[in-house]
Amino acid sequence: MNGYTRGFWCECWTEDLTERRQPTLRGSFDAHSAGQADRWIAIALRTITPALDSRASDEAWEWLYEGRIETRRALLCSEPCTVTINQGGTRITWTARPALFPSLAHRRSLELPSCAYDSTPYIRS
Repeated sequence: MNGYTRGFWCECWTEDLTERRQPTLRGSFDAHSAGQADRWIAIALRTITPALDSRASDEAWEWLYEGRIETRRALLCSEPCTVTINQGGTRITWTARPALFPSLAHRRSLELPSCAYDSTPYIRS
């Protein structure tokens, strides 16, 4: 696979369960390892946990202590993973799926080339 790097494409989506609208993409990340992908989800969960109600907080901590191990195993086997937390009328979903990333000639470290901001984000339908 000349010119491609294996990794994981990670996304965070929110969905208002009280209205019939499409989910909203809140963030995305190109992880270069299974560990980086599951850490991205774990950091997001730890960050929002203080603002969650007790049920959603329990769901988050259950994944952080128990489910994260299964997520890491699945990612190491190149299987897609989903983590979902329901807070009130909102569903928050993180996904991580195997991806091949083409080499970007102008990319330096985590900084994206200016052309990365020229396209419209992909919205699932």
